[in-house]
Amino acid sequence: MTPIRASGVRSADRLAERPKEKRWIKMWRRNRYLYLLALPGILFFLIFKYVPMWGVLISFQNYSPYQGLLHSPWVGFEHFARFFANPDFLKLFRNTLGINVMNLVLFFPLPILLSVLLNELKQQVFKKTVQMIVYLPHFFSWVIIVGITFLMLSHSEGVINKMLQSAGWSQIDFLTNPRYFWLLLTAQTIWKDAGWGTIIFLAAIAGIDPQLYEAAKMDGAGRLRQIWHITLPCIRNVVVILLILRIGHMMDVGFEQVFLMMNGAVSDVADVFETYVYRVGIKQGQFSYSTAIGLFKSLVGLILVVAANKAAKKMGEEGVY
Repeated sequence: MTPIRASGVRSADRLAERPKEKRWIKMWRRNRYLYLLALPGILFFLIFKYVPMWGVLISFQNYSPYQGLLHSPWVGFEHFARFFANPDFLKLFRNTLGINVMNLVLFFPLPILLSVLLNELKQQVFKKTVQMIVYLPHFFSWVIIVGITFLMLSHSEGVINKMLQSAGWSQIDFLTNPRYFWLLLTAQTIWKDAGWGTIIFLAAIAGIDPQLYEAAKMDGAGRLRQIWHITLPCIRNVVVILLILRIGHMMDVGFEQVFLMMNGAVSDVADVFETYVYRVGIKQGQFSYSTAIGLFKSLVGLILVVAANKAAKKMGEEGVY
């Protein structure tokens, strides 16, 4: 009797699996055009994001392009130990974290504020004009942004220092004073990307139910009250998600911006992980060492995202996942 019962169970399992397979096939057929539409994006991530992840293996090797990934000698965590023991590690960590914290505090809230202000503009022509003006710097390359910065703030020929000199005041070393370097980077980022960052927040604001504002008006709420009690709470989830993602990039600083602004006078506060990797990894050909640095940055970013997401969930927010 037992074998019969077991065979009966197996046949029942097969019958249960067949409808599932049929449902999966039906779902595939029904959504085949959607899958086809998503195929370029899927291929992009597979080819340019997931396949190159095998390259992190060279951080555990003494990689040689002639020997290849499979035949290069394995050294384990030697490059990580060398990096952490490097006297420059603490300086690089301090500069990278300091620049990102300043960006997080001074830059991140500005697109939210700018989005709220743009949403309050009722004349569409004026609103579109302002949006075009604040979006425009995003399309400038960092070479142009840094060039404008030098024209405005250089010690000898800068417009600001010329104005100070003509007013009888002493000139200021904006570009060679280490105390101003992080603030200059943040100001450049604000001018370049604050307007572009409003796109997501404006889209979130556009999805707010207009009846909420009408009910608030009937209750006597003014514009500031409506912003504080309706607009900001309704876009809070978007703000939290973008904040979590931004925290995940705390170990990333734009290489091109820092590299163009860097000079000998400010090198102590300007040297970050990206410039160090370029100087040591690319110019000196230490590919395994520079890959170990990149893997360290990625792991720190992952830990920060997980921690920030967990903190957001404890505070009652949805989080990223």
